[in-house]
Amino acid sequence: MKELEEKKNDGGPAFPGIGDGPYVGSFVPMGGMSLRDWFAGKALFGISARSGQSIPDVEGMAEECFRRADAMLKEREK
Repeated sequence: MKELEEKKNDGGPAFPGIGDGPYVGSFVPMGGMSLRDWFAGKALFGISARSGQSIPDVEGMAEECFRRADAMLKEREK
């Protein structure tokens, strides 16, 4: 089942809030956009700005944006 597959690294929350954690000033994850989504959105913006035109293969463009986001997350782990 797909639910049993290993969860893809999403980088955690893109904008964690600071709140009452185990110590003063610790980060407490707030819901919302993941860092992976944030990176993919930034990739989409860059690709769209560079092309200057409408891209007919939007599914392919979305896949490329998430490939780039995954590469960014992988690089952060080094």
